[in-house]
Amino acid sequence: MNTPIPSRRSVLLGTVTAGTVTVLGMPSAFAGGGTLRRGSRGQQVTDLQNRLNSLGYWCGRADGRFGASVQQAVYALQKAAGLSRDGRVGPKTRQALDAGVRPSNRVSDGIEIDLDRQLLIASRGGSIRWILNTSTGSGERYDGGKIATTPRGSFKVYRTVSRGWRTAPLGRLYRPAYFTGGYAVHGATSIPPRPASHGCARVSVGAMNMLWDEGFTRKGTRVNVY
Repeated sequence: MNTPIPSRRSVLLGTVTAGTVTVLGMPSAFAGGGTLRRGSRGQQVTDLQNRLNSLGYWCGRADGRFGASVQQAVYALQKAAGLSRDGRVGPKTRQALDAGVRPSNRVSDGIEIDLDRQLLIASRGGSIRWILNTSTGSGERYDGGKIATTPRGSFKVYRTVSRGWRTAPLGRLYRPAYFTGGYAVHGATSIPPRPASHGCARVSVGAMNMLWDEGFTRKGTRVNVY
């Protein structure tokens, strides 16, 4: 079910929580007109990048270029706001940016994977640090009848591959952090805004590097999947 975005007036009155969507009562750092999309450049894109990062939608360094990392962050915002996942910044996505829409977290320290909304949330000290687009088990059959699902439950990272790509039976995984069996959070070159994996939680290569840099892949890190 889509969560309606509160009015600007309600945002200015304070923090509003609706279900698992939190709206931050902060002024927008992002303004502009028209639709921004992959390939757009300029000051509006720089402002977009700064706004996304300030809300926790990781998109890397603000360089004024609407590339893959920005598109991934826009997907994540659109998922949190219950919007169509087109990766473009039009009027509704601008409204979500202006309102400061963010998901709520359930894990104080570690990673959580929301299968319904296809979001990965990394938190520390009770606060959300980053919100990422992820793609998990597609639900389709593969390899003679197995079903591509991501297991739900509370797990911990138990094994990692710290450098480069690992070639596994079902594909290539970038710097994977395994949390149960052969299931891992890992970088990939394709992270559509829908379930598409064999069961792992895919994020972008850049986002995976960030998770490593910030210590979210250490052995023992909590990983909740729901």
